[in-house]
Amino acid sequence: MRVRMNDERLSYSGRIDWSEEECPVFIYPCTWVSLRFTGNRLKLYVENHRAYWDNYLGCFLDGKQMSLMLPEEGRGVLEIPVEYAERQEHEALIFKRQDACHEVKLLGIELADGAKVLEPTEKPDRRIEVYGDSVSAGEVAEAVDYIGCEDPEHNGEYSNSWYSYAWMTARRLNAQIHDIAQGGIALMDGTGWFHAPDYIGMETAWDKIRYAPEFGRVLDWDFQEYIPQLVIVAFGQNDSNPKDYMKEDFHGEKSEQWRQHYKDFLRKIRKTYPSAHIVCCTTLLHHDKAWDEAIRQAVEELKDERITQYLFRRNGEGTPGHLRIAEAKEMADELSVYIENLNIEGWK
Repeated sequence: MRVRMNDERLSYSGRIDWSEEECPVFIYPCTWVSLRFTGNRLKLYVENHRAYWDNYLGCFLDGKQMSLMLPEEGRGVLEIPVEYAERQEHEALIFKRQDACHEVKLLGIELADGAKVLEPTEKPDRRIEVYGDSVSAGEVAEAVDYIGCEDPEHNGEYSNSWYSYAWMTARRLNAQIHDIAQGGIALMDGTGWFHAPDYIGMETAWDKIRYAPEFGRVLDWDFQEYIPQLVIVAFGQNDSNPKDYMKEDFHGEKSEQWRQHYKDFLRKIRKTYPSAHIVCCTTLLHHDKAWDEAIRQAVEELKDERITQYLFRRNGEGTPGHLRIAEAKEMADELSVYIENLNIEGWK
């Protein structure tokens, strides 16, 4: 039995490219499709486009998580083992583990002959949007033997958005999430690590579905498709590349320029979501405290009571490498408590 990807019984989350009506393209981490079905077969037809690293999708099937390696380039079929075939109903959540190191187009689903697709589970009313870098994307999160250490050599296999503090926070708060997160990204173009040598910053990517031009036409996002009550702005760490000017000269021209651009970015978010609460933060990943002070100053100067800054207990000093699962949980636990005390409008 073949299921089209635009079947109304499938449930989706994330900024998705629907340029082809029956073939959604997943770009951002934490983007997912879920289905409830009967039968003992589940196959996913895909078309992958790779920029770097090996690429994987994640899948939760009947509560068990697995990693599904994608073809390096082009079309393929992912066979997802249905281990509990005797169960009358199954539930699968298929999600993007990684950022724009690749894009993946979903072409169709195959179930067993005579199987049924059941009505989807209802989504929560709470909605979160995150603007962040590799930590928000869950990069290298599964390298659990390297807690508090530099990253091991890897080729994408340890990255898993499910274990990002961003998605952990959303699950703890019973909220939907759009995770606009990209490894290496800084605020402004020309800085950071993403898309070298023509570095793309969050100022360019934030309002896009597709922001990496090698995958095709850059696509704008329709902000009416998803209106969060809470926005987390979590960058300001990759911005020190190629020069840590905030540390070296806090009151210098480049530092003043960055703070102005950061304020302008927050103003754009406020204009886009007039009622949302905006939480600004960085992470446990090692960085100079001058960047957090710059964010504090920018937030203070905006004088908006619904724009606040949160500093984690081990902010900027928790680890020299990416956050592993336990460290991401530490962030999510702290951040969730802080958010619950904000009395956000529209959250029950």
